[in-house]
Amino acid sequence: MPELITPTRRLRSSWLAARDEWPPGAHQDGTGLRLAPEAELDSPEVFSAWVKELRQQSDRSIALGDGSVHATYWWIVEGDDYLGAIDLRHYLNAVLLDIGGHIGYSIRPSARRRGLATWALGAVLPEARAFGMDQVLVTCDDDNVGSARSIERNGGVLEDVRTTAVGVKRRYWITL
Repeated sequence: MPELITPTRRLRSSWLAARDEWPPGAHQDGTGLRLAPEAELDSPEVFSAWVKELRQQSDRSIALGDGSVHATYWWIVEGDDYLGAIDLRHYLNAVLLDIGGHIGYSIRPSARRRGLATWALGAVLPEARAFGMDQVLVTCDDDNVGSARSIERNGGVLEDVRTTAVGVKRRYWITL
């Protein structure tokens, strides 16, 4: 049975194995990889520092750098197996409003087609409600049929499909 957990250095080996399933340089939405250069995460010290940074991103008393927003990160796991990640961005900036939305997620390639993205998105929606949000924006690439289905299964209503700086995006709103 999958569960959402706070990122932990305990699952480093499983996380590294999952990372190695992705093509080099692939974007893994919801993981917070932008906070640490991926190539350096092989180091236990760098990995631990990255996990600590992920945990601190939700602390609104800590000022963030330009362009960053506070976010809560979870890992999708079964036992000691890292299956993916999901994050809840506490508010939107201009880039997130256009491209990224409130929630981002990714599932490791070997764990796809099991309903994990749909399940994880559904599990995070009550967290968004607890933050006082009454709706969330969730986006996906226009050609990502699986992600579009996950969003729609969680009540996503398509607002538009637009060309952005990173490609064509489908933008959905989910009322909480």
